[in-house]
Amino acid sequence: MSRIFSGIQPSGELHLGNYLGAVKNWVQLQHQHPTIISIVDYHAITVAYDPELLRVRRREMAVSLLAAGVDPNVATVFLQSAVPEHTELQWIFNTITPLGELERQTQFKDKSARQESVNAGLLMYPVLQAADILLYRADLVPVGEDQMQHLELSRVIARRWNAAFGRGEDYFPEPQAVLTPTRRIMGLDGQAKMSKSMGNTIGLLETRDEIWAKLRPAVTDPARVRKTDPGHPDVCNIYHLHKAFSPPETVKHVYEQCTTAGWGCIDCKKVLLESMDQELVPIRRRAAELREQPQRVDEVLAAGATACRAIARQTVADVRERMGLD
Repeated sequence: MSRIFSGIQPSGELHLGNYLGAVKNWVQLQHQHPTIISIVDYHAITVAYDPELLRVRRREMAVSLLAAGVDPNVATVFLQSAVPEHTELQWIFNTITPLGELERQTQFKDKSARQESVNAGLLMYPVLQAADILLYRADLVPVGEDQMQHLELSRVIARRWNAAFGRGEDYFPEPQAVLTPTRRIMGLDGQAKMSKSMGNTIGLLETRDEIWAKLRPAVTDPARVRKTDPGHPDVCNIYHLHKAFSPPETVKHVYEQCTTAGWGCIDCKKVLLESMDQELVPIRRRAAELREQPQRVDEVLAAGATACRAIARQTVADVRERMGLD
């Protein structure tokens, strides 16, 4: 049976972009395929960080994932750094990955252009990502469109290693993308993808009042200046959030009210807030329960690491034997 692998950085709170673009999809897929979800803390240290804050964020990410519906009874959740074979396999893959392939990665070019000093970890980031996936010989990877280039590099690395050391077989599968059904979630500024670093997010576990404080001034259709102006929902990020959270009949009503100027943008946002509450209140409640029982989170992560180490050790043993390293 196909195995799914996906990872998420503990670089900040789990926000609606993460939830709609990835986590909600994992919650559905975990019942269809064996699923491994990693909190990729090694990826998080390619930028300056505070060690104590990282510890807090790793735990909060675990709490958020479990509260959002990732079920440790059917999915495996663990900390990347708890399985040292990730970095061992990365080093092996470093030796067969052309430098030019890494320098052409769009995310590397974008991120390095914003930094005065670029560390090697940022360049090698997609090789570690390939090791994350291939360590478990996963063949399905849920991704958004912005991660497709990195996944293609994972496929290239699998192909190159198999050609050199596979002994005539494809030991590593070439992982296939499982594209999220949700469109790219734009931030509240309406200008860029929802991102913690851009300050344009809504946190998954924020309170109703905190969400409304961000939702109320959020950018809508820029052409709609007055309440009496008809709007164009397809260019409005609030409408796309309605499609993610509101039932179909509400989405249809929102479209009609917007295009006929029956509602102002505040009216539309108030209805969205109610729809969001229907889905997010139970998640916030489960998160509160998990915070009160930290041993439950520890047990989930420990069990996940134990299960992943068993797979990882066998993969690395096979790789070492085939490469003459044992």
